[in-house]
Amino acid sequence: MEQQKFYATGRRKTAVGRIWLSKPGSGQVTVNKKPVEEYFGRETSQMVIRQPFEVTNTLAQFDVIATARGGGLSGQAGAIRHGISKALELADPSLRIPLKRAGFLTRDPRAKERKKYGQRGARARFQFSKR
Repeated sequence: MEQQKFYATGRRKTAVGRIWLSKPGSGQVTVNKKPVEEYFGRETSQMVIRQPFEVTNTLAQFDVIATARGGGLSGQAGAIRHGISKALELADPSLRIPLKRAGFLTRDPRAKERKKYGQRGARARFQFSKR
């Protein structure tokens, strides 16, 4: 059987994840040419990346090659999850319903609010002194 490849882009905060899914596969996940366990030291980040496969019961059916740029490790993991979910939907449109229910196809719009001038942060003000 020939190898099918599916490409998708995922985003989260300022991170972008480019995903290539290969079917059939053995469940290997590579991020920036490193195994996922080596690139993401935190177990939670690795769990976040596995979530779309667990929801759709396709754990060892695909190989993932991902490139992540921008943001931090947590944002990159979220971007990769978003990209994997979109690629899984391309691979098998019947997987859309469980992925959508889990909220993996929606791009998380939350991002850091910019710091405003004359203030300590985005919302935090300098301490007010009456006298």
